[in-house]
Formats: sequence, structure tokens, C-alpha cells
Amino acid sequence: MWRKIISLVLIFVGVTIASYNLYWLNKGYSASSQPDIRPSDFKDSVETSQTEEIGKRKPVLGEKIGVLTIPKLNRSLPIFEGTNSEILKQGVGHFKHSALPGEKNNSVLSGHRDTVFRGLGDVGINDELIVTTDDGEFLYKIRKVRIVDQRDRTVLVPKPKSTLTVTTCYPFGFIGNAPKRFILIADLIEEQQKEKHQAH
Repeated sequence: MWRKIISLVLIFVGVTIASYNLYWLNKGYSASSQPDIRPSDFKDSVETSQTEEIGKRKPVLGEKIGVLTIPKLNRSLPIFEGTNSEILKQGVGHFKHSALPGEKNNSVLSGHRDTVFRGLGDVGINDELIVTTDDGEFLYKIRKVRIVDQRDRTVLVPKPKSTLTVTTCYPFGFIGNAPKRFILIADLIEEQQKEKHQAH
């Protein structure tokens, strides 16, 4: 009798623990793992971003703006405008208040650690990142890797030159709302601008 009761209790405890872990695996990796970036965090750089150029169209929320290629991982990922949860389910998100890739200033890209940025921890200093947009192809070289607290906003500050900042949650294997952010900071080293054809 007691053995049966103990067995049922152990089964119940096991199911409860498994359900809890599955819940946080899903919630933590899909929603809570979204980099915690808000428009107010980037307010100091909005006015300095080249996306404010007169006559230059700014992408709309959810629009595909390019492709991020990570040679080290042999992976090419679509980039969409915005960083809300729905957009990050589709690919890499571009923070709308940052510069566009290739422009002078800080272009910030974010993604989920368990999907598009799986294995990002293997990418480091001197590795390359390539962004391709309608404006051209932009080659960046990583000069710094940082691990910061989730409330650290220094990764969002304006830059005096074309910089690509890639951010995701950290630790990579953490279940639930990860407390830190993994940051790659890369400088533009080469660009191939696409010719603009005007209709006559």
C-alpha cells in the first residue's frame, strides 16, 4: 500500500518538474529570451542616426531589410525591421531607432539564442559578419565580445563610425529569463554599394 502511494507521489513530482522545465524552456527561449531593448534606451542616438537622411525611406515595422551572414557558422539569416516577439520568431530583428547597416553610427541587431543565434558563442574577435541589403553588401570584422547585465545600455550608445552590434541573451543554455546579454561589436571594413538606377 505504502509503496503504491510513494510511487504515485514520485510520478506526480516527476511530471510536475518536467512540466515546469518545458514551460520555461518554451517561455524563456521564445519570449523571455528576447533582448530587452526599448526605444527609450536608444534616445541619445536617434537624432544622430543616418536613417534620418532627407529623402531616404525608412523601413516599416516587420519589413525584411536584408540578410545577415555569419561565415563562422555557415549561416545566412533574414533581417527584419523591429525587435518585438513576433518579428524575432521570423529571424533577426533590427532595432528601429538604430542606424541601418552600412550607415555611419551604431546598427543594432537582436535575435533569439536558441534559434537564429544558436552557436553564436563560437563566434569571436576577428571573425566576420556580412550584411546584405538593397544598398549593398557590408563586411564587418568583430573587434570586441562583451557579456553584460540585461540592464546594461552601453551597447546602444551612438558610434562615430559604422558599427554593427549583435546582441542575444546569455547564458545560452539558461532556462528561463536569462540575466545577461552576449554582445558582438564589429566595425565596417569593406562595402560594395549597389548602383542606383533611376527611371528616365
